[in-house]
Amino acid sequence: MTSPSAPRRPGVDALARIGHPVPAVDPADASPHAFPDGGTWRTEIPSVEGPEALAVVLKESSRRDVPIHRISQGSGIWMLTDVEITEMVEACAERDIELCLFTGPRGTWDIGAATRTDSGGAGLRSRGHDALAGCVEDAVRATELGVKCLLVADEGVLWTLHRMRVAGVLPADTTFKVSALIGPVNPASYAVYERLGADSLNIPSDLTTAHLTEIRRASRAPMDLYVEAPDDLGGYIRTYEAAELIRRGAPLYLKFGLSRSPGIYPYGAHLRDHTLTTARERVRRGRLALDLLARHGADGGMSPLGARLPGELQRFPVPEGD
Repeated sequence: MTSPSAPRRPGVDALARIGHPVPAVDPADASPHAFPDGGTWRTEIPSVEGPEALAVVLKESSRRDVPIHRISQGSGIWMLTDVEITEMVEACAERDIELCLFTGPRGTWDIGAATRTDSGGAGLRSRGHDALAGCVEDAVRATELGVKCLLVADEGVLWTLHRMRVAGVLPADTTFKVSALIGPVNPASYAVYERLGADSLNIPSDLTTAHLTEIRRASRAPMDLYVEAPDDLGGYIRTYEAAELIRRGAPLYLKFGLSRSPGIYPYGAHLRDHTLTTARERVRRGRLALDLLARHGADGGMSPLGARLPGELQRFPVPEGD
């Protein structure tokens, strides 16, 4: 499913005409991995905070012909009613798109003062038993309503949910996605998250392409990366790197975020107009990235629409009796 010829690198032909040197591509940097369907990349529209925003995204993606493999939400399962979750599940099922919802209580929203200090404390991690239990409650509720992908922001929550999946408390085909706000930044930590049960991992958007290659030498677990990152993740816009990000990071989800935009978590009706406008613009940003890949002949290798499973991954053994 890869392109029959090497993609054209940005500006290389024009630079060659004036004799400007262009760094050579090292084939050894390329990822040897792919999704189980043979594809090297998929797409994701993040920050889709409810049925109304989802309807906007689906309409705009049809209008702009933007293929979507995954829709994700950031405010949390606990911020949605059963009716809203069901509506989102059904709308995504009609388009064969994976829906990923964020599990419950997290450190930046609880009473812990450390998250508001310059150090940031423990960040999004779930503090104490009650926060862990809240995430478990969210996971059970969402999967019972048909959600098949859960976003997590804590290593303990991830391991707990994975044990529940192994034990049959959660459906066996449930997938777990690690949040960018706790994303691993080195190959060893990436491999640990995979073994704790992660099926895809958001890495921070400021990792270099060399970092991606290093990670790929340690793990084949799918990687999620903002091509354009929200401001609270740095506001980076890496659209021109999309082909190289795929080449080095495959299997990779291209996430179309939005910089220079106020945060919307936790979402409510008071943020409606902004949320719908930015949802529409995220799809447009996706179209821009896909157009650039096509211009450079680097748009081959996309997974078939509807593909969602990560393939065989490495796990820590779950103790007997769990």
